Amino acid sequence: MKGILKIYHPDETLKYHIKNTYCKPVYSNKQHFLEVEIITDDSLDHVEDDSLQYNFPQISLDIFDFPISSADLEGKTFHIEDSDEETFTEVDLFDDEEAYLYQNELSFDVNDEGELELIWTGNIDDFYTGSDEPIPFKLKCDFRQEEIVVDED
Repeated sequence: MKGILKIYHPDETLKYHIKNTYCKPVYSNKQHFLEVEIITDDSLDHVEDDSLQYNFPQISLDIFDFPISSADLEGKTFHIEDSDEETFTEVDLFDDEEAYLYQNELSFDVNDEGELELIWTGNIDDFYTGSDEPIPFKLKCDFRQEEIVVDED
C-alpha cells in the first residue's frame, strides 16, 4: 500500500487507500515548481455498505505549478492556498460533483527505507452531504518506485 487518506467527516471518518502517487519538482523558466498527484484506490472492500464513502469510491488530489525555492523536498513544508488570481490545487471526484481544497500543508520527509514521504493536511468541501463547512483531511503516502513485472512467454 502506498498510503492512506482520511477525511474526518462529522458523521464518520472516511478512509481511502492510495493507489498511485506522483511527485516531481519541475524546473521551468529559472523557477522550480511542485507537482503532486495522489489517486485513491476505487476498491470498496474495506467500506461498510451504509457508509457515506460508498458514493465516492475514488478521489484524485493534485498540486500543480506551485512555486518552490529548490528541487530538494526533504524536510520541507509548504503551505498552499488558492486565490482568485492563482490556483494550485484540484480535486477530481470522478463524477459530476465539485470540491475544493483549503489550508493545505504539505510536509515532506524521507522514511527509513530512503523513500520520500508526504503528509498532507487541509480541508476539503463537504461533497458528501453538501454542508457549507469544509471538513478536515489528512493524507500520508510515499513515492516508492513501483516494480513493474513483465511476464515472458
